[in-house]
Amino acid sequence: MERTLDQILAYHCAPALAGLKPSNLVSLSREEFPDLEERLEEYRQLFAPRGVAFRTMCGCGRNVLLLVYRPAELERALRAPLSAALLKKDGYDAGEDLAAMLDRLSQRLRVEGDFPHEIGLFLGYPPEDVAGFQRHRGRNCKLCGHWKVYSDVERAKTLFRRYDQCREHLCARLAMGMTLGQVFQAA
Repeated sequence: MERTLDQILAYHCAPALAGLKPSNLVSLSREEFPDLEERLEEYRQLFAPRGVAFRTMCGCGRNVLLLVYRPAELERALRAPLSAALLKKDGYDAGEDLAAMLDRLSQRLRVEGDFPHEIGLFLGYPPEDVAGFQRHRGRNCKLCGHWKVYSDVERAKTLFRRYDQCREHLCARLAMGMTLGQVFQAA
């Protein structure tokens, strides 16, 4: 069965689309979506009034890494003291605006060919968990779910449940025949 772009975005980006987290990242196949740039422009116009942006972070080979994000919330998360300190350690300038930080992250994704550890901050993971991941090199976490948890397990479990419920709800609406645009216009 062929997947639609709406279905993929609902499954992978529901929490960001619904405003539960500042962003989600999804990999999309150029082969599966040859008209991806045109489709993204439609999404940009549709979701901009709702505070949601779409940015191609890397056109890596046959796939595109797409960041679906809420600029105001993402900038607020990145400016939090521990997040800002971690970003500074990773070479980000304290005075950079969000666009410059996203440019730097995009460049690192293209050059390094792997996910730099600070990507967790851009995806709204608690900075304590990003710091724990860096310190423990991804091992010895307390819980593994949407991310590896090194700090507040109960808070993470609650967030994981909310994200999963959001995904299920959005995917169910699409299964009833609605489009993403219809779901969010009705909200």
